[in-house]
Amino acid sequence: MANILDPMDIKQIFSLYRDGLSNRKIADVLGISRNTLNQYISWLKASDYAADEILSLNDGKLREIFPSRTTIKNERFDALMRYFENGKAARNHPGFTFLHHYDEYRQLVEDPYSYTQFLEHYHRLYARSPGSMKLEHLPAHEVFIDFAGTKIEVLDRETGELRKAEIFVSVLPFSLYTYVEACWTQKREDLISCMNNMMWFYGGVPKAVVSDNLKSAVNRSSKYEPEINRSLKDFARHYDCVINPTRAYSPQDKALVENAVQLSYQRIFYPLREMTIFSLQDLNTEIRRLLENYNNMLFQRKEASRKELFQSVERAALKPLPVGIYHLREYTRAKVQKIGYVYFSPDKSYYSVPYRYIGKSTQIHYTKDVVEVYHYHERIAFHKRSVRGSYNTVKDHLGSTHRKYLDWSPGYFEKQAASLGPNVLACVSELFIGSDYPKTAYKRAMGIIQLSKSYGRERLDAACNRAIYAKAVSYNRIKNILEHNLDRVALEEPDKKQSHIPDHENIRGASNYQ
Repeated sequence: MANILDPMDIKQIFSLYRDGLSNRKIADVLGISRNTLNQYISWLKASDYAADEILSLNDGKLREIFPSRTTIKNERFDALMRYFENGKAARNHPGFTFLHHYDEYRQLVEDPYSYTQFLEHYHRLYARSPGSMKLEHLPAHEVFIDFAGTKIEVLDRETGELRKAEIFVSVLPFSLYTYVEACWTQKREDLISCMNNMMWFYGGVPKAVVSDNLKSAVNRSSKYEPEINRSLKDFARHYDCVINPTRAYSPQDKALVENAVQLSYQRIFYPLREMTIFSLQDLNTEIRRLLENYNNMLFQRKEASRKELFQSVERAALKPLPVGIYHLREYTRAKVQKIGYVYFSPDKSYYSVPYRYIGKSTQIHYTKDVVEVYHYHERIAFHKRSVRGSYNTVKDHLGSTHRKYLDWSPGYFEKQAASLGPNVLACVSELFIGSDYPKTAYKRAMGIIQLSKSYGRERLDAACNRAIYAKAVSYNRIKNILEHNLDRVALEEPDKKQSHIPDHENIRGASNYQ
């Protein structure tokens, strides 16, 4: 099965490359084949763009410069690792032999490794003396995030209901400067909110966010290539960083944040144990007070606190914050209807798009404030999110005929009538006098104006003059005057000629404009 590199992945490659990481390190962080990674870096060097310019391009332009390529997952190796993982409990069983398990492995897979390779991979995975090492962390290189296992109870003052709040913890590994916040759930909305607040608490952006394999962050966990969900990728693109989940079943990868959680229990949770908290806001106020004291405490073996180390060294190494916080995006698909709108199902509303996209499939990106419509990674419409069940129209999206219809108003028709003569203007204006609902007169006004195409401006103005004189202003009256050439008869003989004017007011189908 092939894994397509999307524009977000490409931008993360160039972001890390610009920050000075080696190709090997970038491949390890993003879980991308080194050959594929080297190919993209060579394309970047051969292009006329710098890394910063590439990161500012939209997805459509990026696809033109760097066509999507695929990285092939090694299913053969993954099958061997799964077999080792499932059979690890048998290693200490009496009578264990490699040959027995190799025979079993050969029967389970289609393309097995040789016995020599089987042993080599086994001993690489389960070294006899794995040992441990002290990791050296660079300033502003990573921030580790996790949720604490223990929750804090919040009492609803009105109902008496006890709710349990989740506790989000993050730590910068160089200075150990810690951020803690309470929220209701570990869902994506709360996770993004906490991560936004974390970035602004630190006043800058590290190169990578190292998360646990949270369901709200990772679609599919893996030791080798976890699949990060789209919202977290979008968050990383907004802050110009990368998301790097820890390996599944590898607690040593997150030892630092686990230690920060343990210290939070001692310094923050424990002092709150006898307090009654009535709201999430009150809980976060108390957490911030205790967190300030915690970050200001001196290390036992250092003559500095977490905050002092952060402000003196790490803060200056952080990337600058973007203009605003990241707003969580949701995604849905819709086909452009014949009327030139897409149906936005979450609000049961309609939003206009340029009429040339009628019949095309689109993807809708939306936040709590805006709705954006994309066609093949190109944004074709932008709207402020409106109330449920509404039609939302941008005039420039409509075709010329529909756009003209939106312009209809008494003033619009009076302006057209004025160009045909003063009597035409007087007739059209009279149609709107005393009308509580002007739209009923729009078709009549349009019918009178259209008569100029058949009879000319001068005859229409004369016919309107006779209709005003007779106090009989209507589309059918003016049309009858023109059909019987009564506009050519002088007004001094109205009584003599009036009897010759047929009355077609009540004839069915006389006009589409009545």
